[in-house]
Amino acid sequence: MTNASVREFKMPDVGEGLTEAEILKWYVQPGDTVTDGQVVCEVETAKAAVELPIPYDGVVRELHFPEGTTVDVGTSIIAVEVAGGDAPAEEAPAPAAQPEPAPAAEKPEPESEGSGRQPVLVGYGVATSSTRRRPRKQPAAPSPAAAAVQTELNGHGPAAPAAPAAPAAAVPGEQRPLAKPPVRKLAKDLGVDLTTVTPTGPGGIITREDVHAAVAARSAATAAPEAERQAPAAAPAAGAAAQAAPASYDASRETRIPVKGVRKATAAAMVGSAFTAPHVTEFVTVDVTRTMKLVEELKQDKEFAGLRVNPLLLIAKALLVAIKRNPDINASWDEAAQEIVVKHYVNLGIAAATPRGLIVPNIKDAHTKTLPQLAEALGELVSTAREGKTSPAAMQGGTITITNVGVFGVDTGTPILNPGESAILAVGAIKPQPWVHKGKVKPRQVTTLALSFDHRLVDGELGSKVLADVAAILEQPKRLITWA
Repeated sequence: MTNASVREFKMPDVGEGLTEAEILKWYVQPGDTVTDGQVVCEVETAKAAVELPIPYDGVVRELHFPEGTTVDVGTSIIAVEVAGGDAPAEEAPAPAAQPEPAPAAEKPEPESEGSGRQPVLVGYGVATSSTRRRPRKQPAAPSPAAAAVQTELNGHGPAAPAAPAAPAAAVPGEQRPLAKPPVRKLAKDLGVDLTTVTPTGPGGIITREDVHAAVAARSAATAAPEAERQAPAAAPAAGAAAQAAPASYDASRETRIPVKGVRKATAAAMVGSAFTAPHVTEFVTVDVTRTMKLVEELKQDKEFAGLRVNPLLLIAKALLVAIKRNPDINASWDEAAQEIVVKHYVNLGIAAATPRGLIVPNIKDAHTKTLPQLAEALGELVSTAREGKTSPAAMQGGTITITNVGVFGVDTGTPILNPGESAILAVGAIKPQPWVHKGKVKPRQVTTLALSFDHRLVDGELGSKVLADVAAILEQPKRLITWA
C-alpha cells in the first residue's frame, strides 16, 4: 500500500462563514468499502447537523478523529485507499472546493454574477458552471489579522473589530466570498471582513443587509470586552475563578456540558438580540373555540388528505393575514444606515426544540402559499427538524417567527426576538377555561398570545394592531376569508 493510492477527505466548507464542525457519528470504519456519494459521517456546525458523502470509491484506511471531536474546515478527517495507485497522497475532495496554489503573478478573476454558482452545502460541492475561476495563490501561513479572525470564529477570545483591509483577503482554506462591487466597497468602508459574513442573497451572494448585520453583531460582541476594560481590577479575579472551577468540580454531584455547535450559536444570538434590540411584549387572552372546531373540520377535508392539520396551521395563517393588514411589522433594523428595512415577503420562522438545541427554520415566501401548501410546508419543516436534518439555508433569511410554547403546557412567555427580525409571536397552551360567551359563563377553548417586538421600529400602536388582528382571526376564523 503506497501513499500514492490514498486520498484524504477533508472537512468541507459549508459556505456559511463557519470554520469548524463537530463529528457526531461515523457510518464507516477502517476496512469498509465506500462508493462515490456514500454518506460516511454526520457533522454538526453552528448552523445545523448535516451528512457528508465521500466523493470517490475505495476502502477506508483510517478515521483521523473520533466522534465528538471538533475539526477545523480543511482538515483531513478520513483516509481512503483508492484503486489505480496514481492518486495524490492528499487531495481536497470535490465537494469542499478548497483553494489551490497558483503562480504568484496570477490574481483571481472577478466573481461572475451570472456564473450560476450556488452556496457550498456540506458534502455536495458547487453547481456546475460555464465560468471558471483562475486559481489563486494560497499563503503558507495566516497573517496575524487572519489568525485573529480565525480565533474569533472558533470561539476563542473576545471579538475585535476587523481592520479595514481588502475584503478579498480570505482566511486560508476559505473561498473568496461572493459579493457585488458596491457591497465589497461598503464592507471595506465599514471595516467588515467578508469572510466572516453569512450570505443570504440568491446563490450565496452577500448583500448590503448582510454587511450591516455583521456590523451590528460586531458592536454587540465588543460590548463585553469594553466593560472588562472599565473594571480592570476585577478581571484577573474573575479569570482566576474560571480557572479554579474545573479543579473543584465534583463529578458525582455535578455534570458539565460543553456548549458548542447549534447550542453555542443560539446562545450567542440570543444574548446579542436581548441586549441590542429594545424588547416590548404585549399579551392577549382569546377564545379559540371556533378555530379548534375548524381544525377538526379541515382534518376531514380531502384537500388536506395526508397533511398535518393542527392549531399552529391556522395560527400561522392568522399571523400572515395580520402582516398583510399591517405590513410595517415585517421589517428589520439597519444599525449602520439607521434605517428601517420593510420586507415585502414573509419568510415565516417556526422555533423548534431539538436534542441539539433550539433552531428556527423558516418557510420561504409563506405569504404566497395556500392553506394546504402551508400545511405541507409546516409538516416538512417539523419533520426535518426532529430528524436533525435542517439545512443551514433553511434557517437563513427569516423575517418573523412563531414559537409554540403551548406544546409544553405553558400558558405564555416573553419570547426573545430572532436576530434580524422585528417580532416574534408566542402561542400558549389551548385548554378549557370558564369564559363569558353570549352573556353566560361557559367552558371555552382559550389561549394566551404574546407578541414581542423591537421598539426601535415597531411602536405600541403597530404591535397592538398585529396582536389584536391575530386574536380576532382566531376568535372568528371566518375573517381568514373576509380579511384575506
